[in-house]
Amino acid sequence: MNRKLTRSTVMAAKTSEKLLAVFHRLYARYGPQGWWPGESPFEMIVGAILTQAAAWRNVERAIANLKAAGVFSPQDLHQISREDLGRLLRPVGYFNAKAHKLQAFLDALYRDGHGDLARLLALPLPELRERLLAIHGIGPETADAIILYAAGKPSFVVDAYTRRVFHRLGLGPTSDAYEPWRSFFMESLPADASLFNEYHALIDRHAKETCWRVPLCDRCCMREICPYGQSPP
Repeated sequence: MNRKLTRSTVMAAKTSEKLLAVFHRLYARYGPQGWWPGESPFEMIVGAILTQAAAWRNVERAIANLKAAGVFSPQDLHQISREDLGRLLRPVGYFNAKAHKLQAFLDALYRDGHGDLARLLALPLPELRERLLAIHGIGPETADAIILYAAGKPSFVVDAYTRRVFHRLGLGPTSDAYEPWRSFFMESLPADASLFNEYHALIDRHAKETCWRVPLCDRCCMREICPYGQSPP
């Protein structure tokens, strides 16, 4: 038992070392990213919900519409009609569905937290995540983005870019399912919100600039440690 435990501990330590080495390479290449764009926790939550299947520039246009219309507060967005909200969200596409999701979050906020966003975000991480996942339109990635960026709690955000980059690095689960990937990072890294924040942002930056679907391995900062980059198909 002790021998197995020691082997498991050593393997976990090596995985942690590899993940931190990837982080430091990305940070040295791209520098701090300053995520999440938003002037308040509420704006970060709205952005996290609207950015599902939408380019960020279109999310910014939709948020600008809400602000220009004078309805960019939990109370105003909770009271506005879904039809009117949908029109303001038109830049993000699927605007009626996005209006439904945003108001579902606000319905839950007023039903369970009396409209007190700070109170909701102050909940312990497991309880906060459970409550968010119970809301229509909030899946694991959106919930973790809200927890990490709006609440400032260490919940690692996994997206398609994460899976692409780390599959090529030969790290992480073989499954594409969300929870095994989140557990992989949560169990292998220190529970540090600032680290998770920067790491997720750097992964996305790297995937957008270098680790494309057809990657630009010749200019990759991780080629020396990437099995895919050393022997691409």
